[in-house]
Amino acid sequence: MHSLNLGIVAHVDAGKTSLTERLLYCAGVIDEIGSVDTGSTQTDTLALERQRGITIKSAVVSFALDDVTVNLIDTPGHPDFIAEVERVLGVLDGAVLVVSAVEGVQAQTRVLMRTLQRLRIPTLIFVNKTDRRGARYEGVLRELSERLTASVVPMGTADGLGTRAARFLPGLGPSALDVLADHDDDLLSAYVEDTVSYDRLRTALAAQTRQALVHPVYFGSAMTGAGIAALADGIRELLPTAGGDPGGPVSGTVFKVDRGPAGERVAYARMFSGTLRTRDRIRFGEARTEGRVTAVSVFDHGTDIRADEVPAGRIARLWGLADIRIGDTLGEPRKAYGHFFAPPTLETVVVPGVGTDKRALHLALTQLAEQDPLIDLRHDEVRQEISVSLYGEVQKEVVQATLADEYGLDVTFRETTPLCIERPVGSGAAVEFNKKDANPFLATVGLRVDPAPPGSGVAFRLEVELGAMPYAFFKAVEDTVRETLGQGLNGWQVTDCTVAMTHSGYSPRQSHAHQGFDKSMSSTGADFRGVTPLVLIEALRRAGTRVYEPMHRFRAEAPADTLGALLPVLAAARAVPQTTETRGAACVLEGVVPAAQVHGLEQRLPGLTRGEGEMECAFDHYAPVTRGTVPERPRTDHNPLNRKEYLLNVTRRVGA
Repeated sequence: MHSLNLGIVAHVDAGKTSLTERLLYCAGVIDEIGSVDTGSTQTDTLALERQRGITIKSAVVSFALDDVTVNLIDTPGHPDFIAEVERVLGVLDGAVLVVSAVEGVQAQTRVLMRTLQRLRIPTLIFVNKTDRRGARYEGVLRELSERLTASVVPMGTADGLGTRAARFLPGLGPSALDVLADHDDDLLSAYVEDTVSYDRLRTALAAQTRQALVHPVYFGSAMTGAGIAALADGIRELLPTAGGDPGGPVSGTVFKVDRGPAGERVAYARMFSGTLRTRDRIRFGEARTEGRVTAVSVFDHGTDIRADEVPAGRIARLWGLADIRIGDTLGEPRKAYGHFFAPPTLETVVVPGVGTDKRALHLALTQLAEQDPLIDLRHDEVRQEISVSLYGEVQKEVVQATLADEYGLDVTFRETTPLCIERPVGSGAAVEFNKKDANPFLATVGLRVDPAPPGSGVAFRLEVELGAMPYAFFKAVEDTVRETLGQGLNGWQVTDCTVAMTHSGYSPRQSHAHQGFDKSMSSTGADFRGVTPLVLIEALRRAGTRVYEPMHRFRAEAPADTLGALLPVLAAARAVPQTTETRGAACVLEGVVPAAQVHGLEQRLPGLTRGEGEMECAFDHYAPVTRGTVPERPRTDHNPLNRKEYLLNVTRRVGA
C-alpha cells in the first residue's frame, strides 16, 4: 500500500473543506456529507471553526484510493492563518489548489500558487462551484493561464454551468499536447510528425505533473459531486506517492502541535525515513533534546488509530515528547523547510479584562504560541504587558474568542500597529576589555556591525582564533548577539547585517589554595552574556540604524466612474498606485501601501465603489520611514542603551 500526503489549499470560501467532505464520502469513509454552514464537517473540529464556517487550524484525515492511502491535510484559506499553510507545505507530496468557478483567481490563490511552484510541489487545480450562478469555464481557464501559470492542462470540458445539472466531461484536448510539448523535445518531434498516441500523451502528463512542470485542471462541484471521480483518478494516477526507506535512519518533521485531554503536547509528524516505534527514544529540535515516544497513532479510514509504529511516508500523532515544537526535526537532522511566506507585519497588546488572572492569561497565550510560533509573545515586564504578532484583524478576533471559549479568559486588544524593522546604515565597532575601565564583567568582547543585503537576515562570524578561549564563551556571545538584535536603537528587530567578533579574552578558571572554584577570579558564560549587549548596542550606535515599515502590494479593481472618489482615499492612506489599467467599465490599480493602512482601506472600499470594488493585498517589502516621527517600540530588555541602568539590573541579577 502506497501513501500520499496531500494538501488542499485555496483562497477563503473556495470550497476546500466541502471538497474534503466529498472526497471522504466518495471513498466510503463517511455516510453523510457534512456542511460548513452547519458546522458538521470532519476536519473543522474546533468550536470556533464551526461557528465561523472557516478553517483556522490544519487537520488531517485519511482515505484510500485503490492501492494508495491518502493522508489529506485541509488547510485554512484566510490569509490571516497563512502560517498554518506554511507549516503543512514542508511535508506534502502533492497538492490540490481549489479555485471558485464564480470568483476565479483571487488574492490568496496567486500567493499559494507562487509558493507551490517555488517549492516544486506537484499540484492539481480543481475549479469548484460549477453549479453556482455565474460559474465560468473559458473565463476561469484564461485567468488560470494569465494570472497563475501558462502550464495548465484542461482535463476535460464542463457543461450545464450555473445549474445543479452542471457536469464535467473528462478528456484531453489539443491544448494538452501544446503545453506538454513545451517541456519535452521528443514529444514535440512526435507532435510535428503527428505520431503522438493517447498513451504517450498520458504518460508525459503524469511525468510532467510529478515534476511540477504542468498543472492538470478539473472542473466540478463539491456540493453535487460533479467532477469528483475524475479528480480522485487524477490524485491517484498523476501525483507522486511518498518516498523514504522504512529501514533507514529515523527522520521526520513536526508540522503541528496540539494539546491532549490532560494538557499534554501531541506532535503531528511526517516521517521521511526509517520507522518510529512506541517506547523509542529519539532526539529532536536544534538542541537535540532526547525524549521517549509513549504512544503513536496513524491516520486511517477517516480517523486516527493507535499503532505500534509509523514508517517512512506516513503521518502520525506522537505522545511523550514534552518539549517538542513546530518545525522540529525528529531523529536524523534534515534541512529545515524555513519560511515560505512573509512573517506577520502587525502587532497588538493583549489587555486583560476586569478580574482576569494575568498568570492564567500568560499560560494560555504560551500554549497558543506553541501551536502557532509566529504569534511571537513579547513580555514587557516594566509595563506588565504582553504583545502578540498578527497577520490581520480576523486573527485577532480568533485569538480573543479562543481565550474566551477554551480558557474562560476575557481580553480585549489595543489598536493594531505595524511591526517595523531596523537596518544598519553603516559600519560601527566597539569593544569592552576584561578588567579595564568600567567593565564589571570578566570578559573581553569586541564586535563590528556591517550592513548586509536586504533579506539576508543576520550572520555572525569570528575574526579571532576559535581556540583563543573555550567554545562555550563564543557560543554565549553569538546567542546573546542574536537575542540583543531583537531590539535595536528604536526598539525594533535589527536585521540584514553581519556581526563580526573582533576581540576576545577571558580569565582562566582559578581557585584559592585548598578551596573550590572562585567566580570572582574566573570567567563564566554569564560574563560574556552580560557584556555583549553593551558592546553590540554601542557598535549599533556608531553604525546608525534606520527604521523600515512593512509595505503591501495591492491590486484594486473598481468601476471606472468611482476612481475619482477612490484615488484621494488611497493618497490619504499613503498608497502609491504604480499602474492603472482600464478594462471596459472597470479600472484596475496596482501599487504599494503601508501595512498599517490595509485594514482601513478594505473597510472603506465597498462604500467608495457601490459595493463592486475588490482589493487584494500581500506583503511585498520594507520601506524606510521618511515621514513624520520615527516610530519607536518600548523596550522589554534591561536597556543596554542606558549603561548605568543596565549594569544596575544585570550585575544585581548576575550577583544573585
